[in-house]
Amino acid sequence: MALSSFLDRFNEPETLKMAKLGRELRARGADVIDLSLGEPDFDTPDHIKESAIQAIRDNYSHYTPVAGYPDLREAVCHKLKRDNDLNYLPENIVVSTGAKQSLANIALALVDEGDEVIIPAPFWVTYSELVKIARGKVVIIPTTTEDGYKITAAELEAAITPKTKLFLFSSPCNPSGAVYTKEELSALAAVFAKHPDVYIISDEIYEYINFRGKHESIAQFDAIRDQVIIVNGLSKGFAMTGWRLGYIAAAPAIAKACEKVQGQFTSGANSIAQRAAITALREDLRPSVLMKEEFERRRNRVMELIAEIPGWKCTVPDGAFYVFPDVQYYFGKSAGDIVIKNADDLCMYLLNTAHVSSVTGSAFGNPACIRLSFANSLEKIERAYERVKEALGELK
Repeated sequence: MALSSFLDRFNEPETLKMAKLGRELRARGADVIDLSLGEPDFDTPDHIKESAIQAIRDNYSHYTPVAGYPDLREAVCHKLKRDNDLNYLPENIVVSTGAKQSLANIALALVDEGDEVIIPAPFWVTYSELVKIARGKVVIIPTTTEDGYKITAAELEAAITPKTKLFLFSSPCNPSGAVYTKEELSALAAVFAKHPDVYIISDEIYEYINFRGKHESIAQFDAIRDQVIIVNGLSKGFAMTGWRLGYIAAAPAIAKACEKVQGQFTSGANSIAQRAAITALREDLRPSVLMKEEFERRRNRVMELIAEIPGWKCTVPDGAFYVFPDVQYYFGKSAGDIVIKNADDLCMYLLNTAHVSSVTGSAFGNPACIRLSFANSLEKIERAYERVKEALGELK
């Protein structure tokens, strides 16, 4: 079968691949504990679900505007003002079928063949692949556990060239959990102010899962305001992954461009999810706060468990719900016929031997590490780490 060469430009998301392998192993009777997927193990809060049910009764069953219902776009503006002290108008907002589509819209609207897109590593697996789909060139700035997985202004300045079109990052970060402070963002903003043709995609999907306190957005700096494109959504902070609802806040010209792209792919996002999103963004945030507090408790316990594993080096994540330990200590070790050459091998070993699924760091731009989620019950997390510790103990 002669398939399109388009498929050769990008890879399958490693996160989805590992989840699939875990399901296959589970179907064969194995007790697999999933620490691979980035999905809150909480149900959508009741008041949000009730608003969706009411929307069905009110016959919100027709096509929606491509950029989203006007009152949802107003709700996004309300949230940005309430939570971030940012002033946006509905014309700045485009609602999409998940933040992933928001990112895809931006990449296709802004990146031409040969344009350079700077991405600090580690990064979410889809960032680099979207750049490749748009025929852009990925420029990686590597980071390590020693620098807290964050770049400096000097490193940013050194990476910018006349071909740079975009800078793409997340804070809190998936997979490292790194959170940029206001001072750190200010230093980066000062660099961007000198390069007004460089756009900044600020992925803030983990905003509410921030263990440092107040979330800081790079959009707060007036000098670069029109360069910044905020990407956010409902999946992580409101436990609404399956509802598929994301949004951007950007300069009107960029918002219009993204609306044009989306109009040819999916048109408007799901009507019921949009009505529910209005409630989520405007009403009680207490369920989100309680969820964050539970993630923090798990984070603290996970760090205790990692401290018991010989050879793993791990920074304490300040946000999101992942740890990203450096596991190079085990490269070159073996158990029977199994040899651990890299992080990919270690993830497969843990899946097949310990029946714990994780994701290789190579998918996130850092082959020294693996990502493990703590979006699972504390009981399962503790059992998982006990199995991991035992399996690693077999490697010599």
